[in-house]
Amino acid sequence: MESDKNTRNCAAGPAAAGALRQAGSGLWSAGALAIAALIAAPLVAVIWIALNPTENIWPHMLASTLPRYLTNTAVLAGGVAALSAAAGTGAAWLVVMYRFPGSRLLEWLLLLPLAVPAYVGAYALVDFLDYSGPVQAGLRAAMGWTTARDYWFPEVRSRGAATLVLAAALYPYTYLLTRSAFREQSGASYEVARALGAGPWALFWRVGLPLARPAIAAGAAIAMMETVADFGVVDYFGVQTLTTGIFTTWLEAGNAGGAAQIACVILGVVLLLVALEAAGRRRARHYQSARGARPVIATRLPGLAGLAATVACTIPFAAGFVLPVAVLGAQAVAHPEAWGGRGLARAFWHTLATGGVAAVLTVAAALFLVYGVRLSGRRLPRLVLPVTVLGYAAPGAVLAVGILLPLAALDHRIADAVAALTGHDPGLILTGSATAIVLAYVVRFFALAEGSAETAFGRIPPSLPMAARSLGRSAGGVLRAIYLPLMKGSIGSALLLVFVDCVKELPATMLLRPFNYETLATRVHEKASLENLGDAAPPALLVSAVGLAAVVVLARANLRRR
Repeated sequence: MESDKNTRNCAAGPAAAGALRQAGSGLWSAGALAIAALIAAPLVAVIWIALNPTENIWPHMLASTLPRYLTNTAVLAGGVAALSAAAGTGAAWLVVMYRFPGSRLLEWLLLLPLAVPAYVGAYALVDFLDYSGPVQAGLRAAMGWTTARDYWFPEVRSRGAATLVLAAALYPYTYLLTRSAFREQSGASYEVARALGAGPWALFWRVGLPLARPAIAAGAAIAMMETVADFGVVDYFGVQTLTTGIFTTWLEAGNAGGAAQIACVILGVVLLLVALEAAGRRRARHYQSARGARPVIATRLPGLAGLAATVACTIPFAAGFVLPVAVLGAQAVAHPEAWGGRGLARAFWHTLATGGVAAVLTVAAALFLVYGVRLSGRRLPRLVLPVTVLGYAAPGAVLAVGILLPLAALDHRIADAVAALTGHDPGLILTGSATAIVLAYVVRFFALAEGSAETAFGRIPPSLPMAARSLGRSAGGVLRAIYLPLMKGSIGSALLLVFVDCVKELPATMLLRPFNYETLATRVHEKASLENLGDAAPPALLVSAVGLAAVVVLARANLRRR
């Protein structure tokens, strides 16, 4: 009898677990849908404002400024994609396939440019190469030249220089993805190619490059999207792109509808890049046997060949990290007074507050959303889940258009309602504080937290939460008692990565910040725009230090996966 009873209980277990899984999931599903709607709302608002402008200047822009914006954006994005793909792929091939002096160290040093925002690199490059910089000053001293009319030097603030700066800052995306692709390939493919007489170049062009093409395409697409979204570099170099067009049309011309229309063009460009990247990967697939797959064995490069490989890998690292940090460090040492004052302390506090609050809210909302979708099992929440990642593809300036205008209208209604009830005007509660900035950060970087949460949830065996539910735990109790303790590492990494991106975000912060509200990023941009790199150096170094912490976390995660 006891045996029959146990058998019936075991047979009823899956059904009971399924019922428990559905019990109470309605609230989680509704919450997940609400979060998804909040993340998608700014993009919907941008489209609505663009379709219903108070003053339609689209024909004028189409005939005058828009072709120039599109041309500069396309040339810049194409150049950055080509250079970052070449540098990232070449460096990845060398550190995976060969051993040369410093190769193991350079394998991780090549990631460090991710720590330095591209706009910081732009300020450093101009200071280094400008007329009063050390390069031209050294040339004048060595050659006896006295004025700029005595010699020719390339224009520093140009579209070409902007391309170089962005490529130096963004090549690690291609490098990271391509290095993983090369490392995961089977060594048998290269052994067969060598047996058939293929040399080093043939191995790269005929074996390595075709197999790594999806990773290269993904890295180049990310670099292009970041280029389209950039404001700091192109504004400092005077390159008129779609992003600078939003600032010009909105802040200088006072036409929010026109800015929203340009924002829709940017969204179209970003979606086109995503579609092209997906199409490039669709048929570029390869499979390897899970049984007996041999890893790639690195070949030692002797003599001059090894030295050349070291130099080749050092150049992008030096351009993207060493040069900006060295220039900023020299400026910070030369102007020690810039570290004092209330301005830097206030900007540092604002950065910590907005970035910290946004990181906590973003990760908490991502955990709620992913858990609610997994718990409900319904189709609608799963369908809206991909919509929430669109914010990461949208540039900060685009999100600012979709957030500030609706939020300002809501703010005025709240103020009018409070004044009517109490006789006291509270002012602008939402747009007069950092609320809009925090909301922009949450929408912009929600995809990072969601991806980390989805991966962390997927690593936990389903039997653990099912057992907890069968013992009477609620859905929230299972999340607190089972999931969160097992996900602490992933949650901590997600918090750090989101916080770092919030610290570096410039265009959304500049458009949404209240009057006289500074963060480290806006302080760097404003001081550098006034040609005061001495005051810009401390906040720039602080931003880079925060970014360096994220790169260290990323490198440790890669080491654990090896």
